[in-house]
Amino acid sequence: MRNVKRETRNVRRWDFALYSIIIALVVPLLAGCAGNLALGDPRQMTFPPVEFIPPEPDRVVFENGMVVYLLQDHELPLVSMTATMRTGSWLDPADKIGLASLTGSVMRTGGGGGLSSKQVDEELEQFAGEVGISIGRQSGSASLDVLSKDLKRGLQIFSGLIRTPAFEPARVELAKLQAIENIHRRQDNPGSIVGREFVKLLYGPDHPTARESSIASLTHITREDLVAFHRKTIHPNGLILGVTGDFDKSAMLALLREAFGDWKQGEVPVLTIADVLQNQAAQPVVRFVNKATSQTHLRAGHLSIKEHDPDYVALAIANDILGGSSFRSRLFNDVRTKRGLAYSVGSRLSSGVHDQGVWLMRAETKLPSTQEVIARFIANMERMRTELVTDSELAEAKEAYVNSFVFSFASSSAIVGRLMTLEYDGLPKDFLQQLRARVIALTKEEILAAAKKHFTPDRLTIVAVGAGESLPKLMSGFGDVREIVLTPEN
Repeated sequence: MRNVKRETRNVRRWDFALYSIIIALVVPLLAGCAGNLALGDPRQMTFPPVEFIPPEPDRVVFENGMVVYLLQDHELPLVSMTATMRTGSWLDPADKIGLASLTGSVMRTGGGGGLSSKQVDEELEQFAGEVGISIGRQSGSASLDVLSKDLKRGLQIFSGLIRTPAFEPARVELAKLQAIENIHRRQDNPGSIVGREFVKLLYGPDHPTARESSIASLTHITREDLVAFHRKTIHPNGLILGVTGDFDKSAMLALLREAFGDWKQGEVPVLTIADVLQNQAAQPVVRFVNKATSQTHLRAGHLSIKEHDPDYVALAIANDILGGSSFRSRLFNDVRTKRGLAYSVGSRLSSGVHDQGVWLMRAETKLPSTQEVIARFIANMERMRTELVTDSELAEAKEAYVNSFVFSFASSSAIVGRLMTLEYDGLPKDFLQQLRARVIALTKEEILAAAKKHFTPDRLTIVAVGAGESLPKLMSGFGDVREIVLTPEN
């Protein structure tokens, strides 16, 4: 039954995606084909940007401050709920890193709402309900997927786990053991190692964005710590709930008020993550990790801007042209297609609202090619800073961004989820539409100015994980090379 429900939900999501594809591709084709076919060459065909206006969910604020978004969709007898909670591992005490993550895990597995963990699992199994709860770095999340006919009971279980988790001692200990086992395996994957060490060098190992749990920090965490963390950070006035699917609005609001309406407000933590102070006289940082592997795993980049920065759109399109667009990007065509140095290569701009963004270039290459790949990274980076992009590069990047906009709203859940995220981050609900309009109006000169300002070669942090005997020599031309010695996870 659980698999049938999951497959039905997936079919529904693909239906939405199919409709979006029709809007994005077929409608412009029909609108423009009469004039374009006269050109004789289909490669010269051009189309106007795809226009799409998503449906508007209802927004209701309960007396206790809980925000609810509702968007009905009666195509299938399913209801989905997603909650975003203002909590996160940024609140972990320095000596108990991992507390937030454990709290979220055991909120789901440790019983709650007057039910034992076994009773919760058995009841959900009976009506194929699915509940998930987790706490990440900047927020917590909870989800419920249930058939419409089982909504009331599913909601009772869901709200009970969020409001009054039991944190059964045996489940707390099991979650700690599982987390410790994950730590034991943390240094097995070179791709994970290079990502973690790169972030720690950028932010510092004690920054909330980069710090890691340890066996010692997890050992210090008790059940009472989980109870206190939940009591301190999970409140209705810090929760945004999204509801989509087959329901009646008035009936749904009545059920939600019954489940959450008597929950008292609390003091919601303010999400603040300090910026990293950057040294104006900084030099490139070059590090390597000696690990036996057939490929050198590379990262090269630096801290960047936040998503609401005025230069964000220009820098995002610059990154897309440089390496974010895979097969049509400069890095792909130079490093992989032209020189055959790497199978996987590209760049990424990760920007948020609450902490500094990161811009990086990445590749996996043969050990002897390490030096040349880093050199090509820097050469392509410098080219972005000194030359205007071509007309075709700009047109392709704009078209890809604008026409992919519709896929941000491919389902009711996606539409509601976007609005929840924007509200959580304190951004206007039309923020994505604003970005789209700015992309359409973007010029080559703006891209060049942003790249020159925000791609800074002298501030690069370069990290390589690979067979270390020859890595220092291969990397020596880019800065003072030092080894990162990984601490054994005992």
